Amino acid sequence: MDVTKNDSMEIRLSDHVVLVRQAVRKWATDLGFSLVDQTKMITAASELARNTLDYGGGGTVRLELVKQGPRNGLRLTFEDQGPGIPDLEKALTDGYTTGRGMGMGLSGSKRLVNEFEIVSRVGEGTRVTITRWK
Repeated sequence: MDVTKNDSMEIRLSDHVVLVRQAVRKWATDLGFSLVDQTKMITAASELARNTLDYGGGGTVRLELVKQGPRNGLRLTFEDQGPGIPDLEKALTDGYTTGRGMGMGLSGSKRLVNEFEIVSRVGEGTRVTITRWK
């Protein structure tokens, strides 16, 4: 897989979640995603950026335009150095929440993208990588 363009953004304030949404919209539009695919990627990015801020204490997102053979895609990697997730299986269950949300963040985001990977270590932080292909 080749990365043809990349950028990183901080997620430290609520306003940064809005900036992430705007950046993902621009990248998805530039890539030629349909409106439905743009919306799916923006929604997943918004949920994960909010999780990074609320549960991870802030972190970063890396945006990458990726190419695999004839396919082009958008890959986002959210990272924090927060408390980590002690039970990933439970955290990926619909309806599970440790906060005030609806419990759709991780599981909902996973359904909205083509590829989803999460790595979390208690006391070290969490990394979530999502990819949507055009």
